[in-house]
Amino acid sequence: MTSVSEAVERRRSCRAFRPDALSKDVVQDLIERSLRSPSGGNVQPWRIIAVAGEEKDALTRMAQAELFSNPKGDDDGYPIYPPGLQEPFRSRRYQVGEDLYAALGVAREDRPARYAWVANNFSFFGAPVGLFFVTRKSFGHGQWAHLGMLMQTITLLAEEQGLGSCMQEAWAVVRKPLHTQFNLDADEVVYAGLALGHPDVDAPVNQWRSRRASVAEIAEFRGF
Repeated sequence: MTSVSEAVERRRSCRAFRPDALSKDVVQDLIERSLRSPSGGNVQPWRIIAVAGEEKDALTRMAQAELFSNPKGDDDGYPIYPPGLQEPFRSRRYQVGEDLYAALGVAREDRPARYAWVANNFSFFGAPVGLFFVTRKSFGHGQWAHLGMLMQTITLLAEEQGLGSCMQEAWAVVRKPLHTQFNLDADEVVYAGLALGHPDVDAPVNQWRSRRASVAEIAEFRGF
């Protein structure tokens, strides 16, 4: 069985999937086991909407239509990245993009190819299942953080089962249409999506890894 350490080490954002379907039972079991994720005060500030088949395809069509008419999406007050991102965070974001396109063989000046690649987010990179994570606008930073813990748990459990996943904050640019599509109440908000399926291990995009800062850069040890 895959250890926690192995799952953490192997997990990556999978951006190419095989078309093999996932059954509802597999997805439901994955979600059920993830519900032991940490939750401060046991609030469990989350809801998950799983889509497959025509439901998933309808979301792809909706996103494509929305972004065709409004390429930057709507500003709903929850930006993916804060404005004026400072160093070293700005450089990390820039570098991961350059590394990704290098792995894909897409030149920096080839903007149409880059835009086409970004559009793959909204077809879930070919994954058969998409998960959407819903929380509430009235919740604070703590509850949003706990939702992230749930997402991480799902990705590690998926890795244990030999599945691939990709957390997709890109869906934030169509939050308003998603709100309507899912018939959410006024206080609910989609945080992010997640593509889930069997990874295409031969795809070049799945054979590179993003860089990480060293322990020395991000940690300090006191009193040891």
